[in-house]
Amino acid sequence: MSRGRVPGTGRRHGAERKPWTAIAITVVFFVLLYLPIGMVVLFSFNSQKSLTVFRSFSLRWYTAFFHDHVLLASLGMSLRVSLVAMAGSVVLGVALALGLVRARGRLGSYAGLVMLVPLITPEIVSGVASLLLFKGLGITLSTGTVMIAEITFSISYVTVILRSRVAALNPEVEEAAMDLGATRWQSLRLVTLPALLPAILASAVLIFALVFDDFVLAYFTSGVDPQPLAVRIYSAIRFGVAPTINAVGSLMLLGSILLIALALAIPRFFGRRGGLDILSGE
Repeated sequence: MSRGRVPGTGRRHGAERKPWTAIAITVVFFVLLYLPIGMVVLFSFNSQKSLTVFRSFSLRWYTAFFHDHVLLASLGMSLRVSLVAMAGSVVLGVALALGLVRARGRLGSYAGLVMLVPLITPEIVSGVASLLLFKGLGITLSTGTVMIAEITFSISYVTVILRSRVAALNPEVEEAAMDLGATRWQSLRLVTLPALLPAILASAVLIFALVFDDFVLAYFTSGVDPQPLAVRIYSAIRFGVAPTINAVGSLMLLGSILLIALALAIPRFFGRRGGLDILSGE
């Protein structure tokens, strides 16, 4: 052993080296993932009608979007569908989460497994199934069919998020409320729902963001006019990408980021844990 050398330091020094290969692969991955999105945002501020040459910054295409009545009508429809789907899926999801947690026997376990099926089923399968159902029942595709399909698809997300929250509640608190004279409905309204409020609000914001950006399900269940914004954008780019579409995509991206950030931050407003644990229901 050489003089002045501490045994084992060379091995530890080698173990502490940064994995440059893994870092390089990670950087390349994120560049390939976000570079096209960055180009869309950049060219949405282009002063000229070009998708390859950037001249100078301008809000020309954002102004054009807010003066386009067709795109504004599609935006209004997407907002209505998102709000209705958010409200409907939250109400049904909360009721279903309470029922699954408090159901006795194997029924609750089997029903919980069934609720996971929509989460792992390809969305195109759900879209085709919804289309066949509406056609089989003789229902004309419209805004109502989009709302029904989105609510049905979103219930599972709300249920998964809330189920573990309901399971973590102490049932003795409700029993104490009923011992003090409250009915079962009053204990649910005054004790259980306030305790679940952070998770309910977070799931509601998350569902709004998911439904607003949804394309596949909206494409199969929407009528001719008006169309959701995502479907309208797809119809427009079939004849070439206009700079206005870049502006619309940038605004949708910004809105989605803000909504997801709000969904992750809501629990902290109530002094609860926040972060990605909301998405996993932990």
